Amino acid sequence: MLTVVPDPANGDRAAAISAPSPALIDELVREGARRMLAEALKAEVDAYIAQFADERDEHGRRLVVRNGHHEPRQVLTSAGAIEVRAPRVNDKRIDEATGKRRRFSSAILPPWCRKSPAITEVLPLLYLHGLSSGDFVPALGQFLGSSNGLSAPVITKLTEQWKAEQRAFAERDLSDVDYVYLWADGIHVNIRLEEHKLCLLVLIGVRADGRKELVALTDGYRESSESWADLLRDCARRGMRAPVLAIGDGALGFWSALSEVFPQARAQRCWFHKIANVLGALPKSAHPGAKKALAEIWNAESKDQALTAISAFEAAYGAKFPKAVAKVVDDVEELLAFYDYPAEHWRHLRTTNPIESTFATVRHRTKVTKGPGSRAAGLAMAFKLIESAQARWRAVNGAHLVALVRAGATFIDGKLVERPAESPVPTAA
Repeated sequence: MLTVVPDPANGDRAAAISAPSPALIDELVREGARRMLAEALKAEVDAYIAQFADERDEHGRRLVVRNGHHEPRQVLTSAGAIEVRAPRVNDKRIDEATGKRRRFSSAILPPWCRKSPAITEVLPLLYLHGLSSGDFVPALGQFLGSSNGLSAPVITKLTEQWKAEQRAFAERDLSDVDYVYLWADGIHVNIRLEEHKLCLLVLIGVRADGRKELVALTDGYRESSESWADLLRDCARRGMRAPVLAIGDGALGFWSALSEVFPQARAQRCWFHKIANVLGALPKSAHPGAKKALAEIWNAESKDQALTAISAFEAAYGAKFPKAVAKVVDDVEELLAFYDYPAEHWRHLRTTNPIESTFATVRHRTKVTKGPGSRAAGLAMAFKLIESAQARWRAVNGAHLVALVRAGATFIDGKLVERPAESPVPTAA
C-alpha cells in the first residue's frame, strides 16, 4: 500500500511516497492468489453438495457432505508457488454402472495437479527454445518461489509425450485438407549419440484458404529420391491431393519423387538456394555484380523482362564462367514458374523461406544441447518446435486467390485473366 510520511528535511511539507518492496509485492500477489483459489474451491464444493442435497439414505441423512480438507500441497502458478488445502467431499452414492462409490473431482484443481496449465505450457517452450533441462531449477525456482516439479527428469519425460504426438500427427488423415502450394526442404541436425546426422524431410503447405500448415515431417536418408518418394507416397495414401505448385531446392531428390507420385504438380526452384549455388561457382570478386544481375531476374515485373535479364546475365558471365551461367539457363522454366501465379503470391513462391526461418530455432536448440540424444528425440523436438511456430504463421498475401489457383484460373505475369483466349479450332480442308 502507499503511505505519506513526513519529510525530515522540511516538516511543514508533504513528502515522499514509499512503495512496498518487490519481495513484498510478490508476497501480496501470492497471498491474494491463494485466497482467491481457496474461495473458488470452496464455492465449487458448496455447489456440488447443494446439487445433491435432496439425495438421502434410508435414515434421512445426506449422501453428499463436506468432510474437512485434504493435506496441504504446493501448486506452481504464474503468480508463484501457492500452498493449497482443498476441501474434501464425502460422496456416499454408488455408481450403478460400476458398482463403486462416486468421487468428487475438482475441475479447478484436479488431484494430480501440481502445476497450473500456464506453467505446464511454458516448460516445454523454454526447453525447446534453448534452456537446458538442468537449468530449470536455478532459473525458475527462485522466480516462482519453489522448485517443485521443475527437476530435469520431469522435463526429460516430456520427450516421450512429444514422440507420441508426432506419431499421431504422422498417421492423421489428409483427405479433408487441400494443399495448393507445397514447400519441401531437408534439414540436417546433429545427433549427440550417433555418428550420422538426422536428415529431417519437411513439407509445409498452403491450404485453399491461404493458411500455411505443416503437412509432413519425417527422417530420411540424405534427402534421397527414395526417402522423398516414401514420404510423398505416404501422404498420397492418407488422402493428400497433388499440389498445384511445389517449391524446393534444386539439389533435392524431391523432384524425381514428385514427378513419380504427383506428376501433374509443377515445380518452382528456390531462388535463395539458386543464388547461393551460382555464387559458389564464381570468384568472390564477381559476387557483387552477379548478385545485382540475379536480382534483376527474379525481381523482374514480367516473365519477358526476366528472360531479357537472363540473356544479359549470360552475355556478361557466359564466356568466363559457363558453369555458373548454366545453373540459371538450364533451369529457366522452373525458376520462372511463379510468374504464372498471382503476383500477391510471388514473394512466397520464390523461396523455401517458410521452412528455413522455422528451422532456425531447431538449429539454435541443437547448438545448446549439442544435438538430441537419438533420432526419435530429434524428430519429436523438431515437430514440437514447428507446432509452436505454426501458431504464429500468417496466411499468404492475397489469400482469396489461392482457391482460384486450385480451380485452374489463368494468371499471366501475376494478373488474373478472366477470359483467356481459346485456341483456334482448325477447319477441315
